[in-house]
Amino acid sequence: MKFTGERSVLLKEIAIAQEIISSKNAISILSNIYLEAEQDTLSIKATDIKVNFQTTVPVIVIEPGSTTVFGDKFLGILNAIPEGEIEFEQVDTKITIRPTFKKIRFQLKSIASEKFPEFPAPQQEKAFEMPVKDFKEMILQTIFAVSDDETRYFMNGVFFEKAEDKLVMVATDGRRLAYISKALDTAIEDFPGIIIPPKILHIIMKRAGDEGLISISVSDTIIFIQFGSYNLSSVLIEGQFPNYHRVIPENQSSSFIVNRLEMLDALKRVSLLVEQKSHRVYLGLSAATIAVYSEESDIGTAKEEIPCKYEGEEVAIALNYRYLEEPFKVMEDTEICIQFTEATRAITILPEPAKDFFHIVMPMQL
Repeated sequence: MKFTGERSVLLKEIAIAQEIISSKNAISILSNIYLEAEQDTLSIKATDIKVNFQTTVPVIVIEPGSTTVFGDKFLGILNAIPEGEIEFEQVDTKITIRPTFKKIRFQLKSIASEKFPEFPAPQQEKAFEMPVKDFKEMILQTIFAVSDDETRYFMNGVFFEKAEDKLVMVATDGRRLAYISKALDTAIEDFPGIIIPPKILHIIMKRAGDEGLISISVSDTIIFIQFGSYNLSSVLIEGQFPNYHRVIPENQSSSFIVNRLEMLDALKRVSLLVEQKSHRVYLGLSAATIAVYSEESDIGTAKEEIPCKYEGEEVAIALNYRYLEEPFKVMEDTEICIQFTEATRAITILPEPAKDFFHIVMPMQL
């Protein structure tokens, strides 16, 4: 096999492929990236068995063929070579990589492409499309709330389902919940609710643009995603996702509206003196003002007051400041509404005016 191609084009795609790989063992096929050159196109594949990645890039194919190369070192070589055209040549089990404009040569050993795992094929008849921008927004509003507690593996991913005429994404770690829905423009076939591992969703967030459509297909155990030249698939998380409907408050009697950036800045400053195990901050509400403050400790205390729209009785709510900060960071609205009933019951965070997403947080003990 022999081909030439632009270093910058190859580097971008090999970097994505290397993100997929979890094995760093040079003699394992799972540490290798699959390359196949034919008809002036290079196909690139990578897998960690659970998540599969495939894409294509234009190259000049001198001799068609396929092989696999140790991804970690291949990426390091591409990073080290100056910008310009590079030549890739395989003879027997040796691969030579060199820029065409400079006397540098690297040699790597390869593993036969026949040993690379086969990728599952999507069921095209079950595929549906939606704007990639909408799908990315759904990921953005939920993925930070995924649990990292491996004993509760069914909360280690984002729940995705079709509910009537809309698509819904939900994530929870047991102390908070993130919800977003998007209306469907066209009818799609029903599919059971699935739990998507975060790894494939992070790749979509980093690599998908905001224009065009994303194609999604769901089987019993795998989700298939296609956008641009990228084809991704991931094994789904097995288990029963919690009944999130029971967590959503039906009505809440009190609310206040605050400027999102002012609240973020206040949280950032007050958190400097927050106890780092509990991350507890207090919100002290009074007429037209909210005080954000930390509890007294050996180190000290911090307090900041900012204006808000509130007309109820004075009340104090204790919260993990990260559970406020993270949704505030991914929301783009100028004003945020926080609804509550009492200091010990769940609060709801939503944009003002309301949109198609919200976040629910359980308070801490005062």
